[in-house]
Amino acid sequence: MKVLLCHNFYRQPGGEDQVYRDECWLLEHYGHDVLRFERFNQSISQTGTLALAAMTMWNRQVYRELHDLVRREQPSIVHFHNTFPLISPSAFYAAHRAGAAVVQTMHNFRTICPGSTLLRQDAICEKCIARTLAVPSVIHGCYHGSRVQSGLTAALNAWQRIGRTIDRCVNRTIALTEHSRNLFIKSGMAATKLAVKPNFVRPDPGVSAIARSGAVFVGRLSAEKGIETLLNAWKQLDTPIPLKILGDGPMRDQVEQAVRQNPNISWSGQVPFERVLSELGQARVLICPSIWYETFGRTMIEAFATGTPVIASDVGSMKEIVTHGKNGFHFRVGDSSDLATKVTQYFADPRWQQDASRMARAEYETRYCAETNYETIMAIYRQAIRDRSPESQEPTA
Repeated sequence: MKVLLCHNFYRQPGGEDQVYRDECWLLEHYGHDVLRFERFNQSISQTGTLALAAMTMWNRQVYRELHDLVRREQPSIVHFHNTFPLISPSAFYAAHRAGAAVVQTMHNFRTICPGSTLLRQDAICEKCIARTLAVPSVIHGCYHGSRVQSGLTAALNAWQRIGRTIDRCVNRTIALTEHSRNLFIKSGMAATKLAVKPNFVRPDPGVSAIARSGAVFVGRLSAEKGIETLLNAWKQLDTPIPLKILGDGPMRDQVEQAVRQNPNISWSGQVPFERVLSELGQARVLICPSIWYETFGRTMIEAFATGTPVIASDVGSMKEIVTHGKNGFHFRVGDSSDLATKVTQYFADPRWQQDASRMARAEYETRYCAETNYETIMAIYRQAIRDRSPESQEPTA
C-alpha cells in the first residue's frame, strides 16, 4: 500500500513529532511505500503576522502542492498528523478532492479547545468543547495567554465546524484513547468515524536486569504536568524515597529549589530518549501527576515497556491507561497528600512491586508494541478506503 503521511513539525521537538516518525518507520518496516509531506515551524519567523494568519486558515500553496502530489503518486491513504499552523485545513480538501482516502490523528485537543489542553487556571475546563465559536477561550486568552492568538485559533476552529471539513474530507479520525474519543464525540464529531489507536514504543527496550531504586518523573516542568503536586508530595513523605526528575520547562526554578532543599530529589534536565528509557528501566515506579487530561501520556507506555509500574492522576487518559491495583496506582488529581500516601503504600510492598512490574510489561506486549499497533492502523486504513466518499464538487483554490 502507498501511504502519504503529512505533518507540521513543532519549533520545539515533542511527542507528536516522535509519533509521526514512528509511524513512518512502522509502515516502511512492514514493506509499504511511504511518502512524506512536511512543514517546519522554524520557517514561521520569516512569515508576517497577517500572512501567517491567512495561511493558518487556508494555505493555497499547500493545497496546490498536495493536490498535485496526490494526483501524481496516487496513494491509497493520506494520513494527517499535526496540520497547525502551516499545513492548514486546505490540505484535507486537497487530499480528498485528489481522490485519496483521508485519515487524521487527533494528537491534542486544539480543535475543541484553542488552548489545546482543556485546562484553565490549573483546573479542567470544557466550556468550549461543543461551541462553534469558542468565546470563553478568547475572553481568557487561553492560547499563549493572548486574546488575539486565541481569537485566531477559535476562528479557525469555527470555520472548520461551519464548513464541516472533517465530515466532508476525512474518512477516519484517530483518537489515542477512549477518553479522548468521547470528548471528540461530545464536541460533535461523528462517532462512526472515530477509531481508537494508541501510540506505541520503539525500539522495545525490554526489562533491565539492573537493580531498581526510587521513583522517576519524565516530562515538561510546567503547571499542567502537576509539578507542584509532585514536589509537595515529596515534602510529606515520612520515608526517604529517591526521586529523579527528567525534563525542563517554565517551573525549572521551583524544581531546582526543591533539589536544594530535599537531598532525595535530583534533576537532570532534558535528556535524550535513550537516557529516558534507561532511567525508566532503573526506577521502581514512574510518577505521572498531570492535572490536565493528557491526550495520551506516552511516558506511561514507555515505562510499561521497561516493566515499570506507574502512579498517575485519576483523570483523563492516565486513568484509562493505568489499571489501579494492577500495573500501578491512581491518586486524586492535584492531591499531593494522596500521592504521598500512594507512594508510601507502593514502596512498602516489594512483592506487589514485582507483580505490578510483570503486569506493566504484559500490558505493553498486549497493547503498545509495534506489532499490535500495525494491525490496528491497517484496519483503520482499510476502513477508510471502504468509507471513502465521492469527491465533493466545491471549486478548488
